[in-house]
Amino acid sequence: MLKKEFRLKNKKAFNATYRVKHSYHKGGITLFAGLPKKDETAYTRAGFVVSKKTHKRAVKRNRLKRLMRESYRLLLKSGNLGNSQKFMSLIFVGNEKALGKNFNEIYKLVESLLKGIKDV
Repeated sequence: MLKKEFRLKNKKAFNATYRVKHSYHKGGITLFAGLPKKDETAYTRAGFVVSKKTHKRAVKRNRLKRLMRESYRLLLKSGNLGNSQKFMSLIFVGNEKALGKNFNEIYKLVESLLKGIKDV
């Protein structure tokens, strides 16, 4: 589980991140990056979303969210986040292409998305 200081929680923060329109997509996962940080000591917060339109079963949606969250946590722990730490917030959105994938596939997708973020 991600520590509290790394979680993106309130609706205003999610909407502000979506409004910036820096998005990257790969293999069923879309990554939205927020505004660049002004203060380098602040934490980058991450949110994970899987829409009800993706699958009607909450078990399937929550599993995909758990896999994405754990992948991000392991990458954060190892420090392999690329340029993603230059942004205030990140949102990972899963869709139906990512539902059937196992942990290793999700991990590689999240890793490649984070390394593919370009500086703004």
